[in-house]
Amino acid sequence: MEGVSWAVALPAIGAAFAASLVEVVEAFTIVLAVGTLRGWRPAVAGTTAALGVLALLVLTLGPLLERLPLHVLQLVIGVLLLLFGMGWLRKAVLRSAGVIALHDEEAAFTAETAELSRHGVRRTASLDWIAGLTAFKAVLLEGLEVIFIVIAVGAGRGLVGAAALGALAACVAVLAVGAVVHRPLSRVPENTLKFGVGVMLAAFGVFWTGEGLGIEWPGGDVALFVFAGLFLATGIGMAALLRRPTGETVR
Repeated sequence: MEGVSWAVALPAIGAAFAASLVEVVEAFTIVLAVGTLRGWRPAVAGTTAALGVLALLVLTLGPLLERLPLHVLQLVIGVLLLLFGMGWLRKAVLRSAGVIALHDEEAAFTAETAELSRHGVRRTASLDWIAGLTAFKAVLLEGLEVIFIVIAVGAGRGLVGAAALGALAACVAVLAVGAVVHRPLSRVPENTLKFGVGVMLAAFGVFWTGEGLGIEWPGGDVALFVFAGLFLATGIGMAALLRRPTGETVR
């Protein structure tokens, strides 16, 4: 992170950590369901295969990103980051307001276990294949989102290392806690994390889109905190306006 101010690096690390934490928890929940019901061999095999595909993708994308002009990279990623962040923020606001139900990792674990059980209890090679494929799909899809987060937060401003550090810390934290408790991490305040991450990603999106268009923000990197504050205030205000009485949640 040489040459990068901590005023920018710390929000990048925090945003990547929080966003990746949500994705890793969701992947962990499914892998745990596979390992608990079908055994850890297909769970580990599917996870390892997915990580291999993700590693190849990172090795392929890295050189391609370096060839793009900085302003084009900032503009494209800024727009994508803004859309991605606004999507997270919208869902977090609706969940905070009680318009849609909160995400429940215990319920997700139960649903995944029921789906695997539907194929039968008897251990066969075909069932192990289904279990491994389930773990592979979960890790691959959530991993792709983590890669996108790292690239979106870090590319173009020398922050890929900072964002990758945040994502790696999230992976280590989830695996460490999961290894100890050996159950779905249902106590992770996922909606609060998504709210905060949506705010940070949207702020980065506005900041980078402007830089890609050649805008010089007043205060430089400090403008990030201003944008984050505006998105946070707007999100809290919208949640308060939309808040439903208890019992009227739409599922």
